[in-house]
Amino acid sequence: MAKMDQDSYAGGGVVDQIEADPVNSRTERSLYEARVKIFPARVTGAFRRLKWIIMAVTLGIYWLTPWIRWDRGPNAPDQAVLVDLANRRFYFFSIEIWPQEFYYVAGLLIMAGIGLFLITSVVGRAWCGYTCPQTVWTDLYMAVERRVIGDRNAQMRLDKEPWGFSKIRKLATVHAIWILIAVATGGAWIFYFADAPSLARDFVLLEAPSAAYVTVAILTFTTYVFAGFMREQVCTYMCPWPRIQGAMLDEDSLIVTYNDWRGEPRSRHQKRAVQEGLDVGDCVDCNACVAVCPMGIDIRDGQQLECITCALCIDACNNIMDKVDKPRGLIAYTTLKDYEVHAATAAKAGREAAKDEQRHFSMAHILRPRTIIYTVLWSFIGIAMIVTLAMRDRLDINVLHERNPLFVTLSDGSIRNTYTVKLLNMQPQLKTFTVSLEGLPGATMWFQGGEEQRGPSFEAAVQPDRVRELRVFVIKDGVKASEDFDFVITDQQTGESDSAEAQFHGPQS
Repeated sequence: MAKMDQDSYAGGGVVDQIEADPVNSRTERSLYEARVKIFPARVTGAFRRLKWIIMAVTLGIYWLTPWIRWDRGPNAPDQAVLVDLANRRFYFFSIEIWPQEFYYVAGLLIMAGIGLFLITSVVGRAWCGYTCPQTVWTDLYMAVERRVIGDRNAQMRLDKEPWGFSKIRKLATVHAIWILIAVATGGAWIFYFADAPSLARDFVLLEAPSAAYVTVAILTFTTYVFAGFMREQVCTYMCPWPRIQGAMLDEDSLIVTYNDWRGEPRSRHQKRAVQEGLDVGDCVDCNACVAVCPMGIDIRDGQQLECITCALCIDACNNIMDKVDKPRGLIAYTTLKDYEVHAATAAKAGREAAKDEQRHFSMAHILRPRTIIYTVLWSFIGIAMIVTLAMRDRLDINVLHERNPLFVTLSDGSIRNTYTVKLLNMQPQLKTFTVSLEGLPGATMWFQGGEEQRGPSFEAAVQPDRVRELRVFVIKDGVKASEDFDFVITDQQTGESDSAEAQFHGPQS
């Protein structure tokens, strides 16, 4: 009898556990289950404040960065961050990346991947819960809903109301704001690929390239649909990361966990249950953790694929624990190792002893071999990129030997070879380079159009951030076969130099 009473206090009873037999049921079941609308409730707390801060920072960076100006001189664009596809350049403040330096972009992508592995190993799906674009924009869209319609209960009432002027007005306002946000999202993206003020003016005057309008239309549509309608379905069914993250987690990874050793059995009548001497947990079965979850799951059911580790359920549960005068942490960031230790302590010494043990925080879950290796790799790549950026040459030379003919024998018996030489000036100032020969004694050269500079070297001016292509003729006497030598390019102002290997061909001995 006492057992039955305790089950009734736990908020369910036997009736709730009876399920229909799918084998004997004659009702046809569809293979497709329609989406059940989720109406997350407003919540306050440390993790909610952190999400607001991250949302403001990430959206601010995304929308404002194209408008930041950066002076690179009179011959370079003044936009701080610019992907200049026409001239094949990537500008990031004082850094300029050329096509042949794409390995820097690859390095950044590798660092991003390793950083994601590191964060996931330490605190689970923090990327999904806080900084993923789908999460950020969905949070923003839900904030608009709450501002116009109201919180969870108001949204649920409006959803059930028959269509009328009030419902149409509220929903039209919500969707109009959603579309404006979506248009701003697509509009900000195109500003990264052209001068933002100029493109904005052309876009409004309908003078922008058609690709700009197509891009804005696509991003507007996807933002509006993904953040406004699909929401949690994008995370559950479209994103591969929930499946991959399992390989990144181990028993020392912090994940949002319901400590059932402390909360079970649940009871909505705590005081009455304690007065009658029943053993009940701290969970009052208020469902606040379920109401605030943007994924619509119950964290008390254990770890689930849909959980994005946003930790809003922790805020909701802590608020309830404060009201019922119980310690926080019924739902908390916990490692599997700590959970098992606390559960064992609760089984042996009681819940209170486990609660005291729960208050002691350990750094062991952070400083462990996996996270140390990730940190070392991430730091090594970052430092290597900084060093190479600081030491890289800002000039380059490429040489291509003309093959038809391979060489020409002149009337005086000397041999002439012809080369296509490309001089690259990767700085925003006009540069004058000296091109010379090294390893080919007695040879002379000149470039087409510059016969007056015939000799062992010549000078060539190259425009800022440009490549100058020259047809160079090299003459040498007494060539027996082929000889290896170098074309050397030197900046007359800085003394910086670079070289390219070449071969001088002649008749066989």
